[in-house]
Parts: sequence; structure tokens; C-alpha cells
Amino acid sequence: MYCTAVCPYCVLAERLLRSKGVTDIEKIRVDLQPELRQQMMEKTGRRTVPQIYIGTRYIGGYDDLAKLEHRGELNPLLNIDKAKNE
Repeated sequence: MYCTAVCPYCVLAERLLRSKGVTDIEKIRVDLQPELRQQMMEKTGRRTVPQIYIGTRYIGGYDDLAKLEHRGELNPLLNIDKAKNE
């Protein structure tokens, strides 16, 4: 996940993923390494954070992640059995 330290949507994305049991979140801090923001923009076509990948699949930003959760599509991406989480 491309992120910055002060981004509230980055915090929300991390909170949602952790609530799903995701413990290994690779954070790429574009505020600490500005050259990585350029890399992020080239890869995603977007300049805002967070920009989220699950494995090699590009998800988008927090709103995109939340939409996947709302539609029930996030668990399968994370290989989570819904019955285990209820």
C-alpha cells in the first residue's frame, strides 16, 4: 500500500484490512521517499494515497477497497472464508 503518515484514508484502509485479519501490510511511504510517489503515479495513474494492491492485483484507493467490502468481494480477494469471520 502506497501511503503517507498523515493520510486519514491510509489509516482507514489499514484498519479495514487489519479487521479482516491481514497482518502483513507492506507500506510504501511516499512522504519519506518522494521518488516512490512518481513510481506510484506511473503504476496506477493516480497521485493520491492510499493506492492499494492485494498481491499483484491493483485495487485502487480506500473508496475502492470499501466498495469491495460492501459488495462482499473483499473476503475472496483476501482468501477469507466468510463463515470463519462471522
